Amino acid sequence: MNPGADALALLPEILMLAGAIAALLAGSFLAKEQQWISRIIALGALAASATVAAAALAGAATSAYSGSYEIDAGTGAGRLVVAISALLVIVLGTDELRGTERESETYTLVLLASLGATVLTGAADLLVLIAGFLLASIPLYALIGIGRSKSGAEAALKTYLQGAFFGILLMFGVAVLYAAAGTTSYSGLRLGLEHATGAITGVGLVGVLAGLMFKAGAVPAHFWVPDAAEGAGIAAAAFATTVPKIGGILAAYRLLGEMPDTVAWPLLVALLAAVTMTLGNLAAFAQTNPRRLLGWSTVSQAGYLLMPLAVAGAVPLALPSVLVYLAGYAASNLTAFAIVGAHPDRKELRGYEGLSTAQPWHAVALVVALLSLVGTPPTGVFLGKLAVFTAAWDGGFWWLTALAALNTVASLFYYLRWLAPAFHAASPESPGAGDFSHRAWPARAAITAACLTLAVGIGAGLPWASLA
Repeated sequence: MNPGADALALLPEILMLAGAIAALLAGSFLAKEQQWISRIIALGALAASATVAAAALAGAATSAYSGSYEIDAGTGAGRLVVAISALLVIVLGTDELRGTERESETYTLVLLASLGATVLTGAADLLVLIAGFLLASIPLYALIGIGRSKSGAEAALKTYLQGAFFGILLMFGVAVLYAAAGTTSYSGLRLGLEHATGAITGVGLVGVLAGLMFKAGAVPAHFWVPDAAEGAGIAAAAFATTVPKIGGILAAYRLLGEMPDTVAWPLLVALLAAVTMTLGNLAAFAQTNPRRLLGWSTVSQAGYLLMPLAVAGAVPLALPSVLVYLAGYAASNLTAFAIVGAHPDRKELRGYEGLSTAQPWHAVALVVALLSLVGTPPTGVFLGKLAVFTAAWDGGFWWLTALAALNTVASLFYYLRWLAPAFHAASPESPGAGDFSHRAWPARAAITAACLTLAVGIGAGLPWASLA
């Protein structure tokens, strides 16, 4: 083991940690009017982390600290998507957070939770997985409730209680897997678990998966998501429904790839995917609040993201499909939340009547975001859905692919319930009719994220088309 080389390999993570510490210290000594310096520090740390992560993608796969942390395509893409997503969250929250009492603390929490999600993407040891889970969870609880509103406090408490419960299940599952395999290293799990009884392996795996489903916002650990999306501040809500999912999904993918065939884990994951996407869609149908609609939307999106996990290690397309879908989803979801942040007083879908006339670029960004979440070309989620559907079909889960296609068609209904008012003339009875004054920074973030959504779809779609 070479400590210097290991530390250099983890430079993107170190930059996030250094940025969090620097932002916290700066906020502790600066006047309230100078807290913007902490924002610049956080943005600089995330930009540097993303730059180093992008450069590292060109290198060969390796590991650090005796194989407990893998640095490969999955980790590299996860680092990049997490850093860019967190950067967009800070940008879209600039107007909301500027001059508040907890501005620098918010940036610190975003960096620490992003670091935890990044650690989850590369964890190759069950103990590192626990550390990443806790680091991604504890700052998230504070971030959701930091606005000190009544709804934010309720959402933070629900998230904390569920996170604590599913965190205990995760640690219980780790203990069972360690007892059965005699090691916490992923590289030794498959060999160690091949001689363990299927029941013991199944109990351990279910416990760990339960904890990771909390991070992914999937069934059965999804109940906190719509409350956090509606009750937290807009920046915190955008972060909570985007970044933890990246870490949870990639961590689950890496672990499942090491599981033996002694337990029917592919069927379990496929069933979780089916229930998650269906429940999220059904719950979203009745929503009239755009933030709560996005909360249930992110639950349904977790279901689609679980599809390639059911064929992890068996289908070559599984990992690329997860990575493309995560990138497309993150950009699309942040675009939608940025539009909500630009018009924070509009609490109902019908409040967006007249948006296309008053703010045409905002309407365009909203179209890109919501049609991407449906899966419409040439957006990122369209390509992601095409890839995950293909991976699941190639892995023998034709019924899951058919169900996902039906859910995709059904989801068009509630996304159009938001889009339709935006292209109608504002009626005198609509909330806030005729007044589309907006916050500038969320609007800029929305346009940027919408461009990224199209860039993912077109940029990743061109090589896909060349292979077809």
